[in-house]
Amino acid sequence: MSAHAPEKADIARQLRDALDRVRGLRAAARADPTLARDRTAVRAWQAERLGRTYRDLLASPRYGPAAFFFLSELYAPKDSDARDSALGRILPKLSRMLPAMALQTIALAVELDALSESLDLALVDALRRDAVRGAIAITERRYADAYRSASDRHEREQQLALVGRIGAALDRLAHKPLIAGALRLMEAPARVAGLGALHEFLARGHAAFRHMRGADEFLATIARREARINEQLFAGAPRPFDVDG
Repeated sequence: MSAHAPEKADIARQLRDALDRVRGLRAAARADPTLARDRTAVRAWQAERLGRTYRDLLASPRYGPAAFFFLSELYAPKDSDARDSALGRILPKLSRMLPAMALQTIALAVELDALSESLDLALVDALRRDAVRGAIAITERRYADAYRSASDRHEREQQLALVGRIGAALDRLAHKPLIAGALRLMEAPARVAGLGALHEFLARGHAAFRHMRGADEFLATIARREARINEQLFAGAPRPFDVDG
């Protein structure tokens, strides 16, 4: 047994548990067309907000690729059904193929997905309470009120911590000289095995973080701004998404 076997077994269990949670939550959402519609609306609104908050990072030659990766892969209003289906089908093979560090990155991403899915569904439920009829109407005030009633600080701090851990994991992968070559070699077999979406997640993340040549300032900026927004939302600030100054 290799030195990495126990660690990878633990990571695989973590990944399986998170995958079971997120697939259950998504199945419940898909079973209710109205819930699915409102959930998509919440995620689209959040993605637009993040685009405004990180306009400077998106426009940065150095940080732009990583900022776009974060917004499109970790915050996008889309389901990862192809990824989830592939993971559930060939998790044992994946555990053998990937180094522990890459497997851990995927596990963290699915764990974040499960937590965000749960929080988003709770947000939808809170927003629906104020809806007169039809689709929910999202404004900053309504979103802030729902945010406070649908979650607590610990959950939101855990969500932000997972974002930071994923970023740190991708940064570590970017500093491994052999990872780029391994990802190139894995591309064709991954697609044949139905892991195209999963391989793309790793390859795009690795490329974006390697391009930065150091993610400390990038990750610190996200952590600082999101912590401030979180604090302002729970404090009932009149402009909770204002992080200028």
